[in-house]
Amino acid sequence: MKVLYVYAHPEPKSFNGALKDTALAALQEKGHEVKLSDLYAMKFHPVLKASDFPERKNLEIFNPFFEAIKAVKTGAFSPDIKEEMEKVKWADLLIFQFPIYFTFMPAIMKGWIDRVLAPGFGFNPVTNSAYDTGLFKGKSAMIVTTTGAPKSMYSEEGAHGDLNRHLESITHCIFEYMGMKVLSSYIIYEASSMSREKGTEELEKYRQRMLDL
Repeated sequence: MKVLYVYAHPEPKSFNGALKDTALAALQEKGHEVKLSDLYAMKFHPVLKASDFPERKNLEIFNPFFEAIKAVKTGAFSPDIKEEMEKVKWADLLIFQFPIYFTFMPAIMKGWIDRVLAPGFGFNPVTNSAYDTGLFKGKSAMIVTTTGAPKSMYSEEGAHGDLNRHLESITHCIFEYMGMKVLSSYIIYEASSMSREKGTEELEKYRQRMLDL
């Protein structure tokens, strides 16, 4: 299997960094081909901008939707976008790992989605049934995430509500919208306060999850 691992955390020595390293080693041990997009290390620019489209359709008014449709047909995206698109096309499975920031992903990863999974590339913009006609049918996607809050806060009865429900704005409205099969999210709670022993235990559990894919 070909796996694209899209990773967003600014500190390589963090628990998230250890999770990422554990996953890459386990996937390779299992014989999968793996490519990594480490967004902070790449200094990936998250802001959708006019220069993303070197051959503009309309130089007077910037409409990123229509510029993307044209660029998909001509291949005229900026080099950083084209490089990431090639990784996406190559992959069978996309794994997105990030810490929870205000019940959502960090801005740098949302920017990757905005710029890379463009209309005409990730979904068909001329149909109202993109879930059925998503251009990424045959691919799968998975979220791996950590949060500093305990699971009780992210339960149905908790102060924040069920974290899986929050993540549906990603798993359903992005991944399934683009036709991908969604694997169960892997969530680690209280990551910022766990002991070293607990951290080691969580890393081993995650290693097994990657081996079982």
